[in-house]
Amino acid sequence: METLDSHMSNSKKSKFAVKAGLLIDGNGNDPLQDVYITVNDGRIVSISKNTDCSEVFDAGNYTIMPGMIDAHMHITGYQTDKFVEESILRPHEIFLIKSMNDVIQLLESGFTTVRDIGGLNGVPLRMAIESGLTRGPRIVAANRVLTQTFGHGDDHYFPVDIVKKRGDYKLGFGSLICDGVNECIKAARQTLREGADFIKICSTGGVMSQKDRPEHEQFTVEEIKAIVNEARKVGTYVASHAQGTQGIKNALTAGVKTIEHGIYLDEEGAKMMIKDNAILVPTLSIVHRIVQMGKEAGTPEWGIKKSIEVIETHVKNIGLAKRIGVKIATGTDFCGTPMLPFGLNSMELQLLVEKCDFTPMEAIVAATKHGAEACNILHKTGTLDIGKSADFIVVEKNPLEDIRTLQKVEDIKLVVKEGVIEVNRGL
Repeated sequence: METLDSHMSNSKKSKFAVKAGLLIDGNGNDPLQDVYITVNDGRIVSISKNTDCSEVFDAGNYTIMPGMIDAHMHITGYQTDKFVEESILRPHEIFLIKSMNDVIQLLESGFTTVRDIGGLNGVPLRMAIESGLTRGPRIVAANRVLTQTFGHGDDHYFPVDIVKKRGDYKLGFGSLICDGVNECIKAARQTLREGADFIKICSTGGVMSQKDRPEHEQFTVEEIKAIVNEARKVGTYVASHAQGTQGIKNALTAGVKTIEHGIYLDEEGAKMMIKDNAILVPTLSIVHRIVQMGKEAGTPEWGIKKSIEVIETHVKNIGLAKRIGVKIATGTDFCGTPMLPFGLNSMELQLLVEKCDFTPMEAIVAATKHGAEACNILHKTGTLDIGKSADFIVVEKNPLEDIRTLQKVEDIKLVVKEGVIEVNRGL
């Protein structure tokens, strides 16, 4: 058998196979043992006990599973956890350069797809990766977030005209403030014009916004419906930052596809999600990191206080959603800072297992199949099925026995994206 090093420079046009000791397909099926996954032209062409490939690589002592998906994170380029000061002091170009390194780190930690759910770097980096200018995961990008005046995406600590200019000058996360149906329609069209793959809104206040609270409703149902309709016209969807009970239900009533955070999701809201086939992306990781490290990292006191207030309720309600049968996808809300680092994004799987009664297999499905559904690309990736993109990782240990192994970069021996071996750690 050849060494994988010799294959690193080959294009995705080549045909090769990898022998798996254990193969987890992402669908929740029982793992397969001692099978070959065969790749040709960037796609999976067979999973079987035999292969007709002349190029075969031996991972017979390891586990193969789909590349992981972080369905809620922000490619910001921040170097510190003091977002406001940093965004004022550093030019946008520095953030973009930092982000180029960040996306490589995401890929090398086993994430072959990420959903950038609000920020100014996702679209240009998506274009750069697709054109081969840099390496990185597949990026599904929201671009600028739509928020009402005095909404979660409105930086309350600045005058409103400064907030609008910060978006125009590519500072901070970049929000579009819109009030009333007509302004919401225009803002939706603007972010799509700028290259957004989907639209992100805020239908409630939040933990990390200064003057509102997670329980506060934001946008009317009519405003949200108008945004959803603009997304529908071009074949895409809306994701909503939705933490409070009624704001979650307003978003679902208006046709939103993914609910982000869902802190105060109740049984009625969970049943609405099942009826509408909506997906929940809990982002447990960010709140846990803020509670553990926020004071040392310089998180504002109001952010730490609200995180402490919601952490137990958040875990309880995600457990409720899971028991009722809501589809749950993993997302961290990380942005590449010391407190919220890229490379530890699989922490979310550990929290689902340890806090919300997920089995390791259920957590893996959340990080693969359901993540792809949240990104609206399940037809392309998320599971190891014939005809789909060859996006998979080789893990030294069995994550079904210890889900924490996915956080250890050294245990991710191989990363394959679209049939290209992107990372090889001495397999």
